[in-house]
Amino acid sequence: MTSDFGVSVPAELEAALRFKTVQYLVTQRPWLDLYGVNVRPVAPFGSVSRRPYVDPALIHRSLPDELLHEVFARLHPYDLGRASCVCRKWRYTIRNPVFWRTACLKAWQLSGVVENYRTLQSKYEGSWRKMWILRPRVRTDGLYVSRNTYIRTGVAEWTVSNPVHLVCYYRYIRFYHSGRFLYKNSSQRVKDVVKFMNLRASKADSVFSGHYTLTDDKLEAAILYPGMRPTVLRIRLRLRGTVAGANNRMDLLSLVTSGVNDSEASGFEEDILGVVEGWQDDETHNPDVPAVSHKRGLSPFVFVPFEEAEKSVLNMPVEKMDYFVAG
Repeated sequence: MTSDFGVSVPAELEAALRFKTVQYLVTQRPWLDLYGVNVRPVAPFGSVSRRPYVDPALIHRSLPDELLHEVFARLHPYDLGRASCVCRKWRYTIRNPVFWRTACLKAWQLSGVVENYRTLQSKYEGSWRKMWILRPRVRTDGLYVSRNTYIRTGVAEWTVSNPVHLVCYYRYIRFYHSGRFLYKNSSQRVKDVVKFMNLRASKADSVFSGHYTLTDDKLEAAILYPGMRPTVLRIRLRLRGTVAGANNRMDLLSLVTSGVNDSEASGFEEDILGVVEGWQDDETHNPDVPAVSHKRGLSPFVFVPFEEAEKSVLNMPVEKMDYFVAG
């Protein structure tokens, strides 16, 4: 005897339900359809192939190569490196030496065009891209930040022991290709300082301007603190990077303050570095301001790009930052 609730399912519907169940259980792998299919690569830059090729990407069909070249020509070299990871055509297009020649001549404009071409041929086998990656240079798309700490003894009344305070302050440097740089010594975090680290900063921001020179990986800079007793700050740095082409670290080799006389300080806006060039570490031109070679607060500089200033780990409090670095 059959049950009253028995329902007969048509064979077509049963097969469809079974196929739908299999779709949930089986992972779709569309790249398996490419087995046995010859994928034609994009011709590299400068190819003399006459075979017509239709790019399947919509952006390449709607954007001519001339406009794509203009877009790449306006990108920062680090953005070009990211764009080269998008597809093969962009990778070959970005290998055009025109982009890297423009970047190199701008980065080392103080050396002059003739000297840059000589360096290109003698050290980097005529490759502008290789020169950009291997030659030391200062980065202008962010700030170099040095975090320094020291312990200061506090004062407390009616207690047996005195408290101590952990004081944290930062040194900020922003470079320009023209040979100028900005310097600020402050306890403010990166996200606050990056807003006014520019040539239009007011005197209230305590941002000082100076000049620098770069020889190989050695950098010399000088700043003049104006006032009743003008004081010059001389900085010697060494460039390095965690990976090739990064240039994201600077070691502070020496930090010297000394005095200058009124005649030397009058033309500091032009080039204070040229005034103090050749000075010894213990040399001062103002007896009221002795030369002091600072031995503390020489922590290395770390590079922070502008787009990462808001979320940089340097914005953390000192206790959390030390725990984050140690962990």
